[in-house]
Amino acid sequence: MRFSIRFSHAAVATCIASILCAGAADAQLADSTSEQSLQAFARIAEVLRHPRCMNCHPSGDFPRQGDDRHRHQMLVQRGPADRGGPAMECSTCHQTVNAAEGRVPGAPNWHLAPLTMAWEGLSDGNLCRALKDPTRNGGRNMSALVRHMTEDQLVQWAWNAGDRLSPPISQFDFHEAVRRWARTGAGCPP
Repeated sequence: MRFSIRFSHAAVATCIASILCAGAADAQLADSTSEQSLQAFARIAEVLRHPRCMNCHPSGDFPRQGDDRHRHQMLVQRGPADRGGPAMECSTCHQTVNAAEGRVPGAPNWHLAPLTMAWEGLSDGNLCRALKDPTRNGGRNMSALVRHMTEDQLVQWAWNAGDRLSPPISQFDFHEAVRRWARTGAGCPP
């Protein structure tokens, strides 16, 4: 049995046009999503470049401190587990809350980020890619990364730093930017 199907030129043209338009709409949506993602990451990077984050994400073997990011006093070292040396672990001075009388900052689980999470010297694009890379971000997928950046008490301390300079955007706006970045594809600048 043979079937013969005939289409008018108008029907074929309409079909081709709808396919092309759908592809263009998808491309436009992808471009829009990418732009939204890049804008969200630009906001995130403003915070990640701030001393509250950079001081504990150094590329060397010691933490930094203060808004001017000077080397930590008392020659504190990273130590084998990123928590200071055996005789001077971070928790020796840094408790679970800020110590107002001594101006010593504190939050639960105070420690340096591992060297794989060092941000000093990275461009925004490389910082973004490092954040997304489970081999460099503590084994986190995107969902876990969003939770870390929006719920971890040590990360949230940045907005409760006593008389220290706060990050350039509010905690709420940072959380919204992190969620928007993830939701729109977690795009990275070049």
